[in-house]
Amino acid sequence: MRTPCPALLLLLAFTFVLILQCAVAQTVIATVETGSIPVALAINSTTNKIYVVNQNSNNVTVIDGATNGTAVVTVGQSPAALAVNPVTNKIYIANAGDNTVTVIDGATYSTVTVNIGNSPLAVAVNTTDVVLDINGYFMPAALSTLAFYPLQPCRVVDTRWSNGPLGGPFLQGGVPRDFPVTASACTIPASAQAYSLNFTAIPRGPLGYLATWPAGQNQPGVSTLNALTGVITANAAIVPAGSGGDIDVLVSSDSDVVIDINGYFAPAAPAGLSLYPTAPCRVLDTRKTTGLFSGAIGVNVAGSPCGVPGVARAFVLNATVVPQGALGYLTLWPDGQSQPAVSTLNAIDGAVTSNMAIVPTTNGFIDAFASNPTQLVLDSSSYFGP
Repeated sequence: MRTPCPALLLLLAFTFVLILQCAVAQTVIATVETGSIPVALAINSTTNKIYVVNQNSNNVTVIDGATNGTAVVTVGQSPAALAVNPVTNKIYIANAGDNTVTVIDGATYSTVTVNIGNSPLAVAVNTTDVVLDINGYFMPAALSTLAFYPLQPCRVVDTRWSNGPLGGPFLQGGVPRDFPVTASACTIPASAQAYSLNFTAIPRGPLGYLATWPAGQNQPGVSTLNALTGVITANAAIVPAGSGGDIDVLVSSDSDVVIDINGYFAPAAPAGLSLYPTAPCRVLDTRKTTGLFSGAIGVNVAGSPCGVPGVARAFVLNATVVPQGALGYLTLWPDGQSQPAVSTLNAIDGAVTSNMAIVPTTNGFIDAFASNPTQLVLDSSSYFGP
């Protein structure tokens, strides 16, 4: 009986060679021409396609595993690595020469280019589990529904402040702490029944999770954010008010915590606003307009093609930064007002980072401030208005 032969895939200077290696002999099945200096390959076993990265040719050779026929797809400068997602039939190429990732549609070979950090040398597709937690819902106005009241973004809690009810000390892992939100200087009325907050964890090491819930209730089995790498991490949350208007916060390990507010929900009154959903739409992408920026810029949200009317008094946005390097923080706030001492997100590690933000407005514009050079993408999904 012949011993089965394991297949080996070899990359040579200008060719792709499939070899069957046996105990007694080596047989070349086929030699397929590729581009200059092939440096990496990946196989999509679902479609029987092989993708070879050609570093000097700035392209990818696609080999049909059934016929050995080839196609060439142009990518970015000096491609160095690739990964294949067999579920979506997408191929991702890290281009070290121009700091981009090229995404190839495996069915059509069409491409999309995404700007990333400096000199990328690796790319991976990770499957993941997903957890969804709920803390409320929106419905047509009725006697029992609440209206939204926007506030100038304001810092409610910072455990780096001097010790006090809304300040230090830092939170100890596993020990819940009560915060009297309405006692802050942010003009939050006692009638507030839920808060629109932004939580920022400043961990003292890996942080499994941060959880928040209404004071006086049992801790739910949910999380608000995770920071397993120990990097400063922010996430928005709508938190119902608990006993005395307070909220509870727990971290799984020692961490400082910052809480900012941009509005609250309370019984309907003349100044209250309703939520109006819109189709998800890109309001701003500085990669296609002004490019990298630091400092403050204005954004005409109502003037974008996203169909948000001028009567909007707060925008529901997803903010994504693509930093050039470490980004201390990004802040979004209403145009025409002083920049508040709050943050929307942080990307100290220079990673592409996103966060949801409800941003009040008085004139259809908002302002954005970046502490360090970054690209900014803003996507709209709804707005609050009369």
